[in-house]
Amino acid sequence: SGNSSGNGGIEAMAVQEEVYRELDRRVFPKFPQELFAFFHKPALKTNGWRVYDIEAEFQRQRIPSSLWRLTRINERYEMSDTYPPLLMVPANVSDEELKPIAQFRSKGRIPVLVYHHSNGASISRSSQPMVGLTQKRCVEDEDLLTQVRLCNSSNPSELLIFDARPMKNAIANTAMGMGYERITAVSYKHCALQFLNVENIHVMRESLQNVYRLSESSVTDDKNWYSQLESTSWLAHIKLLLKGAVKITKYIDRECKSVLVHCSDGWDRTPQLTSLVQLLLNPYYRTVIGFEVLIEKEWLSFGHKFDQRIGYRDRNFQDSQRSPIFLQFIDCVWQCVRQFPCSFEFSAKFLQFILDHLYSCYYGTFLFNTAKEREYANIAHTTVSLWSVINSDLDGYMNPFYLPGTGVLYPNTHYDSLTLWRDYYCRWSRPPPEFGVTADLRCWQLVVSYDGLKERCGQLQRELDQYKKAEAEAKAKAEAEEAEAAETRGGEAAVAGEDQSV
Repeated sequence: SGNSSGNGGIEAMAVQEEVYRELDRRVFPKFPQELFAFFHKPALKTNGWRVYDIEAEFQRQRIPSSLWRLTRINERYEMSDTYPPLLMVPANVSDEELKPIAQFRSKGRIPVLVYHHSNGASISRSSQPMVGLTQKRCVEDEDLLTQVRLCNSSNPSELLIFDARPMKNAIANTAMGMGYERITAVSYKHCALQFLNVENIHVMRESLQNVYRLSESSVTDDKNWYSQLESTSWLAHIKLLLKGAVKITKYIDRECKSVLVHCSDGWDRTPQLTSLVQLLLNPYYRTVIGFEVLIEKEWLSFGHKFDQRIGYRDRNFQDSQRSPIFLQFIDCVWQCVRQFPCSFEFSAKFLQFILDHLYSCYYGTFLFNTAKEREYANIAHTTVSLWSVINSDLDGYMNPFYLPGTGVLYPNTHYDSLTLWRDYYCRWSRPPPEFGVTADLRCWQLVVSYDGLKERCGQLQRELDQYKKAEAEAKAKAEAEEAEAAETRGGEAAVAGEDQSV
């Protein structure tokens, strides 16, 4: 009996070890093709991989072909393996002139157009220039920025360069052969440089970890909640990003000035800012489809390193390359949705759903680091897009208070207008209010009520159409009968007249 129980315990431990090894293999597979996204293929009504097409997007923006052109210089990812294959550059700049610029900009990420505003101003993005301690120049790079400035027919007087980094960080990078544009009387003429003081990925990672520690702290001992929240600096970082986005938006919207945005390599802080600015400027990006296009364009095609920043397949949760850059962007969007509840077609549930599947590996949208890697992995044919799921059931993510066509947004960046996204950061650590009606539940109730009223209106309209049809038919019948009666009376009168004459 003792031996059998001992054997049973050994067998149970063996099973547990086998289950652990299998879970470990599934969670941290050696190859990305072993992730769940490559096996999870639900049948859906729409194909989310068709949401974004760069040529269609630039046509929608009505970019003048006399000023800008699409180049295929990176079609095989030879100039920059982190850029998309098609790039929009000034029409007066040839592909040959772009090649030395790729050598001068970090990772070959040259200045390219990503957004053309209705007033002629534009947003371009790039990586930092490699000037180094010797203050190396690249005449072709300077000429390219001159052409970007001149492509603004409304106000070609000045090009604004926004370096997302703190100035001290940019200066420190010169020691590593990198740096920033030195505006002098002979270099980068008619340009102005501003630093936006957004911290790097390591600072953001530590800040978010402090937020999660705070959210997991004791519910009963919360007297220092606000001071502890302040010590995380999370809202301070959100404030800086929104403040920078608002500043750029004002220059584009009110002064018609074109801008170039970059950070170090141009794939973290840069898409945070360029995405937010486009969201504030253009109502299209505040729709469900438009927001999906924005993410595809600014984050996925331009090489935000989702694989490294999220840490798919990486068991080292303290990896220095992990950072909540995309989460931070979505948080900024949520702050805008909260301040402008009628200006976004989508609800907070839509944003939360995107973040949930940023980490879930259910879908292929956020896998890999670059467009090149996704193309080589053929994910459009081997996985399902997250947008397929959303666009197959749009009603679940719509904002019932949405008013289409609102103009440029200027969110308030003061601390009293910013708050922690409790429904996201604290949803597992704080119990929901008992018998409380949440905003999502109320939205769902309103959507259901709207659908019911819409159906009832349709039913009443059909009944009204039937009544009108019946009334028209009765009127026509009465008129026909009256005409027939009049004809009969006329005939009888004619016959009577003939009799009298006889």
